[in-house]
Amino acid sequence: MLGALITSKTRLKLLIKFFVSAGNTGYLRGIAEEFDESTNAIRKELNQLTEAGFLERKQEQKKVLYQANTLHPLFSPVQRLVHSFLGVDKVVDQVMERAGDVHQVMLVGAYAKGQESKQLEIVVLGEALDEAYLRNVAAKTEKLINKKIDLQFEKPTSGSYIVVYKK
Repeated sequence: MLGALITSKTRLKLLIKFFVSAGNTGYLRGIAEEFDESTNAIRKELNQLTEAGFLERKQEQKKVLYQANTLHPLFSPVQRLVHSFLGVDKVVDQVMERAGDVHQVMLVGAYAKGQESKQLEIVVLGEALDEAYLRNVAAKTEKLINKKIDLQFEKPTSGSYIVVYKK
């Protein structure tokens, strides 16, 4: 869906990263590592999104920090579109309340690479997680979003990932 609308996979990954949660931030090199892409490709897309007003750029010592511009008139519609695209809008609040002490949720696999897929790979990290509950919710959510959900509970050691929630 979004892949057909936004043809740049790098831009799609950036929109997911910054608009899935308004609190998500990133530095050029960190994002390049996270996405397993060149800094030039990331820099080009960050510059275009910043010039269009979708992202804010803040200088922190010698690094430039990027985050979504929540004051942009299209922030809410883009965020809703990203949530809908990921199926996040249907489950996040309910799951977070009952899942345990969730520290971080990450997208891995195809979606972390900005590619459409019939499978949503999610890593949930935290303490005293109710894995049975999370797997049950994932099974129910699969029917709502028409995608297979692969839940993992260990931090990925390699590959692309996008942090969608961080405590």
